[in-house]
Amino acid sequence: MKFLKIKCKNLINLFIIFVFCLINLSQQTEAFALISSENHNFVSSAVKNVGPAVVKIDTERLVERQQFDPTLLDPLLRDLLGEPGIAPGKERGQGSGVIINENGLVLTNAHVVEKVDDVSVTLADGTICDGEVLGTDLVTDLALVKIQESTYSNFAPLGNSEDLEVGDWAIALGTPYGLEKTVTLGIVSSLHRDINSLGFSDKRLDLIQTDAAINPGNSGGPLINSNGEVIGINTLVRSGPGAGLGFAIPINLAKNVSDQLLKNGEVIHPYLGVQLVSLSPKIAKEHNQDPNSLVQLPERNGALIQSVIPNSPAEKAGLRRGDLVIAAENVSIEEPKTLLDEVEKAKIGKVFLLDVLRDNKEIKINIKPEPLPGLT
Repeated sequence: MKFLKIKCKNLINLFIIFVFCLINLSQQTEAFALISSENHNFVSSAVKNVGPAVVKIDTERLVERQQFDPTLLDPLLRDLLGEPGIAPGKERGQGSGVIINENGLVLTNAHVVEKVDDVSVTLADGTICDGEVLGTDLVTDLALVKIQESTYSNFAPLGNSEDLEVGDWAIALGTPYGLEKTVTLGIVSSLHRDINSLGFSDKRLDLIQTDAAINPGNSGGPLINSNGEVIGINTLVRSGPGAGLGFAIPINLAKNVSDQLLKNGEVIHPYLGVQLVSLSPKIAKEHNQDPNSLVQLPERNGALIQSVIPNSPAEKAGLRRGDLVIAAENVSIEEPKTLLDEVEKAKIGKVFLLDVLRDNKEIKINIKPEPLPGLT
């Protein structure tokens, strides 16, 4: 009997050891899944796939500068030399970009190449080429540059930003502070981050948020996934409180914008000409309980018109301050962003239907969007 107990105990111990070995082997298998046969991890493999297509962009433009500070100029010298003159000077800038096709087209940020006189593109192998800006779109902060020489690096494969999920790997490439071939690793921290929430009211963008380090000079460089596909174009980094968060433009939007820039040299954005604020039942109720409020607001969600721009499509259609937009083209409007998304899909000069609450009555307004002014 004692022998059987010892034998049974030994079998149990062997079983425990066997299970432990299986768990340990499983963990090692997961770890080795991230390591290639050359003992390099997935990051180095992904970078090899895209790195040859990452470029440095140097820009130069002429600016007018005063030769002397007039407040420091002695009155006697002023009499002798006359008023201080304006002398041309050169202002230099730098950013990153990524080659997206075999014709040497480079995607970058609009703020990298906006209003510049000269553009030079440094390839991954150190070759310096002249660049030509084919078009910029300030609303999405995207630009397209053509490498004028016929010799350039491989182009990067483009992924699908709609397939992204929070927690996916994110790898940022570029030339921060002029340091070429810099790679940083992080994850996708958030998706569909509205750029207006970051203080950029003149942009229309839903951004990819990442904790992969993005620094000055990274702008325009690619954000890639673990498969070595471009999923975004790095555009800005949060400074001050909350620093450490970077943001990239989804590649699906970038592809659409680059196609339009290549075809037309510009991107036409429809606009209505209204300034909107978000309205909710809570906000409306608090407003209505104020004895000094001039108007009563409907206690529901929607995009409240705060002001109407003169001579805009909104004014021509009869929209007023205090109107609450609750639907656009039969799509329910819960907040201003939803309305802006629908406006972006609208056709210039074609009727765009709005459902509006005015004086607690629902009315329908036909409005014809026009091109957003000041961009062409």
